[in-house]
Amino acid sequence: MKKWTLLALLLAVLMVLAACGDSEEEAGGGESGEGESYRVGIDTTYPPFEFEDAGEYTGIDIDLINAIAENQGFEIDFNPMDFGGIIPALQADQLDVAIAGMSITDERKEIVDFSDPYFDAGLSLVVAEDNSDITSLDDLEGKTVAVKSGTTGAQFARDNEAEYGYEISQFEDSPSMFQEVSNGNADVLLEDYPVIAYAIAESELALKTVGERLTGDQYGIAVLKGENAELLEKINAGLQELRDSGEYDEILNKYIAE
Repeated sequence: MKKWTLLALLLAVLMVLAACGDSEEEAGGGESGEGESYRVGIDTTYPPFEFEDAGEYTGIDIDLINAIAENQGFEIDFNPMDFGGIIPALQADQLDVAIAGMSITDERKEIVDFSDPYFDAGLSLVVAEDNSDITSLDDLEGKTVAVKSGTTGAQFARDNEAEYGYEISQFEDSPSMFQEVSNGNADVLLEDYPVIAYAIAESELALKTVGERLTGDQYGIAVLKGENAELLEKINAGLQELRDSGEYDEILNKYIAE
């Protein structure tokens, strides 16, 4: 009888020690924060910020978030998708963070928290290379304006549709929108200036920008509002360190000629 009692006591002690060890290990991992992995939403149809080259993700946004992750000691897992699906994916807990040439707007701030701005952009009017009829918003009455779904360009077009009397045609990706204007099915498109300038230069598109920039947008990195505050803090800290070290400028200069 005593033999079985002693054995049971020893087993109970071993179980308690094992449980304590597991608890300490879990607590230690939570305190360090190192080795955390975050799901990052991107839109790979958006050069020079995000695109694929020889099967690899590349661009300003890709290099920037990779550098921030390395600086702050966390891992990232890229999740490519249509731009319009990125914020819904954050809301559905399918993503932890988004970097996709996303303009900081009051409307988006109701759903996400943004990092410090990392790029100054702005919308431009873009027409076919041989188009001399359109030079400003005042020339758009009765015209068809192509926009990319979910973008600030699409929102700008909706906000000004009644005033300038044009029709809107929406697309899920930038290349399709560019082609629509190139082949004459749409008269003009709205796109962020650095994106269209890069596309025209690199792809020899038969397009040109006209007029002044319509907005003064800034891009930010987003997390779901009220969530992942610690991650947002790391992103801002990493972004500032990249600016201070000069690596931020090196990344921009790699894709955008001064």
